[in-house]
Amino acid sequence: MIQKKICLLGATGVGKTSLVKQYVEGIFSEKYLTTIGVKIDKKEIILPNQSVQLMLWDIEGIDRYCGFQPKYLRGASAYILVADQTRSQSLIEGFEIQQMVKAVVDIPGVLAINKVDLDASWHWSTNEVEEIKANFDFTFSTSAKTGLGVEQLFSKLASMLVD
Repeated sequence: MIQKKICLLGATGVGKTSLVKQYVEGIFSEKYLTTIGVKIDKKEIILPNQSVQLMLWDIEGIDRYCGFQPKYLRGASAYILVADQTRSQSLIEGFEIQQMVKAVVDIPGVLAINKVDLDASWHWSTNEVEEIKANFDFTFSTSAKTGLGVEQLFSKLASMLVD
């Protein structure tokens, strides 16, 4: 079995912890707890030719009060940038975070547009969103609450990392 470190990045409150909890434990909680520093979970995924243990680094939200910490990216095989489709600012902040990541490491990046179970309230044209998506290796629409797209997100990422 091989291990792959995956960092979850994004603004505060976009659902990084909820995505991990849904993927690893299959549960969702309405209770909001801010991550401080990093929380590490792991889950083994069985692929057709190999099993992979994903080490999921749920990194605290990056905003004007808590800056980007490149040290968390050391040894990472990929990152997932999470944006909240109910908050326009989270996509702007996510794109800024992605630019900071690219300045430090050259690893695959995935955009997870989270909270798709709620009505989108960002004011982006389809073309603007497509331009941002083009900066990532792939994009998934997810809902940590319903589980929509969560398993597929991590499965596709694991497959991409072992191919």
